[in-house]
Amino acid sequence: MIDQTGGLSSLPMNTFEVIPEPRDGARRITALVRENGRVTGYVLSDGQTLNKHDGVELAKHGGILGVGVATRHGGEYLKSLPDADDGNNLGSLPSVPPVS
Repeated sequence: MIDQTGGLSSLPMNTFEVIPEPRDGARRITALVRENGRVTGYVLSDGQTLNKHDGVELAKHGGILGVGVATRHGGEYLKSLPDADDGNNLGSLPSVPPVS
């Protein structure tokens, strides 16, 4: 969501517990690992697959671009940072099954 000054609106940003500053070499999430419809992990742009907990921890330390950390029912999860491109939202990414 863009405000009238051209920046991000503060309203959607209030839903984040942590908005990390991406560090050099940070990767993007390219797919969501889903099991029974629930996100259980993330596939990164370098092909690495992380479980949900490890993805949240990496994001907190600036290792993943375009996401912040939010909480729901006491659990942490990754959420797309709002911008003008709906195509890079986590909900728009492909889903893959968990690796056995």
